[in-house]
Amino acid sequence: MKQTVWHNLKLCAQGDPRHTVEDAAIAVEDGKLAWLGAVADMPAQYAPWPREDLHGAWVTPGLVDCHTHLVYAGQRADEFAQRLAGVSYEEIARQGGGIVSTVRATRAASEDALFAQSAARLEPLLAEGVTAVEIKSGYGLELAAERKMLRVARRLGDRYPVTVRTTFLGAHALPPEFAGRSGDYIDEVCEHMLPALADEGLVDAVDVFCERIGFTLEESERVFEAAARRNLPVKMHAEQLSNGGGAALAARHGALSADHLEFLDEAGVAAMKGAGSVAVLLPGAYYFIRETQLPPLDLLRRYEVPIAISTDSNPGTSPATSLLLMMNMATTLFRMTVPEVLLGVTQHAARAFGDADRHGTLATGRPADFAVWRVQSLAELAYWIGRPLCERVVRGGETVFRRNLAA
Repeated sequence: MKQTVWHNLKLCAQGDPRHTVEDAAIAVEDGKLAWLGAVADMPAQYAPWPREDLHGAWVTPGLVDCHTHLVYAGQRADEFAQRLAGVSYEEIARQGGGIVSTVRATRAASEDALFAQSAARLEPLLAEGVTAVEIKSGYGLELAAERKMLRVARRLGDRYPVTVRTTFLGAHALPPEFAGRSGDYIDEVCEHMLPALADEGLVDAVDVFCERIGFTLEESERVFEAAARRNLPVKMHAEQLSNGGGAALAARHGALSADHLEFLDEAGVAAMKGAGSVAVLLPGAYYFIRETQLPPLDLLRRYEVPIAISTDSNPGTSPATSLLLMMNMATTLFRMTVPEVLLGVTQHAARAFGDADRHGTLATGRPADFAVWRVQSLAELAYWIGRPLCERVVRGGETVFRRNLAA
């Protein structure tokens, strides 16, 4: 039985900098939190336990990146150059680029090559205190390639000290072989791909890209109905490029989240509030495609819809591997506050992730998964750009990452 008291730390157990303990300690037994709080209140039973001194560092829950497309092959820097020259994201997609170009590369890659490329994108996230990451499929768009992507995502979770939840995003784009036959492709997704992958234990949730260049409301609902038959939770890429009513549809199906949401209207916000769905905002994509329509932050606040922040790490619209940078972007681009973005990568992200019972909050009985920050103020997590701030990552009570940040 391993017992440790982590002491000489400042604690932000709920991911909210408005509720902190300045002189705190954490007692860990067999990988779980036995007690945490002010040193002055620590029960005497923990006094004899071995000590680990954190030298005044801040401790938060491990961060949660709740919307990523980390598993794919290749890159799309040339398309980035096209956009800089004035070609729109939609034009590139209609010309056979965009998602479909990544599909070609991903289908061609071996599973080992795909794992190696994806691991290189995961590692920077882990070095920033991320202990949980959602990974979507959607660059295979056929059974074998989607299976390969999801297998790689599972391997990442097995190989690295991070919780990985997989999301089947077969309805991400229309593959070339189904050009002009979106209904037939949705049949393939609902009747063959999803059942097979779910039966293999590769799917934790189901997503769909509901948009003008994606799938219609009717097609999206068919995917949600197929997910329901497998008792799988759903989420949706919604209202990124237009207001199509996707968030309201997702809410009617009790979605974990609706994501992007630049064009979300009040009816959609109200529907999300009623369903308890999380609004996942993706400032990296907003920045990268030079969007000008801001997500409706005032409406989301007024309706008290929980807001999460994520990297949306993907090759075409957010080639980002820094959740801290996304926090900075959310404050500067979306005018979110520091408490909002910290909650957005802890508590609220854990809800969108689908595992709020384990992640996003530090509490007695939960796994001892936390990040240690060598900063004077938690506001620094959203302030610095490109500066390493995470000194240590602890998972199950064991240090799984350590960086020397001594001044």
